[in-house]
Amino acid sequence: MNILLINCSPVRNGATAEIIKTVHSFLERSHQIHNICIDDYEIHYCKGCRSCHQTAKCIQKDDVQTIIAEFEWADSIVCVSPSYWADVPGQFKAFIDRCTPWCNTHEPHEKLSAGKKGYAIALRTGPNMRECHRIIESIEHFYGHMEISPSGNLGLCSIAYKDDVDGRKQEIEAFCDLIQSLT
Repeated sequence: MNILLINCSPVRNGATAEIIKTVHSFLERSHQIHNICIDDYEIHYCKGCRSCHQTAKCIQKDDVQTIIAEFEWADSIVCVSPSYWADVPGQFKAFIDRCTPWCNTHEPHEKLSAGKKGYAIALRTGPNMRECHRIIESIEHFYGHMEISPSGNLGLCSIAYKDDVDGRKQEIEAFCDLIQSLT
């Protein structure tokens, strides 16, 4: 199985990246893994022109197609997102907006290969799990419109720094067991 891990944070070496590292090392034992960080790509904001509603193509030229090629490669996608004001970071939201050509709410639209599974991990610095649920809902809503089957999620509160991930590795590995059992 091919698994794509997406660091939805603009921080390449923080707590989100540490979670990605933990998931990667657990799943690489039996899967092909690609890691990407959303901030490594040039993603222009959606202009709202709706050209893609007629053509299933975006008029902008940037790295969205490169990321979509990674989605196409993957059998399962794991988005790991920190909380930025109780939602996904702006860089990842810009990517979601630019996926409108693949969105199933209009015809024509591009399509990813069928049968993909999506997983979400949300983290935040505070103790309120409700905020993690909101992030997970954003990611799963995106998956739904991309026709990726939401297949599991994990919320992690009280993670401010990458050192905080160490004490949560058992939870993360248990979540990886779920991914393994469903792939």
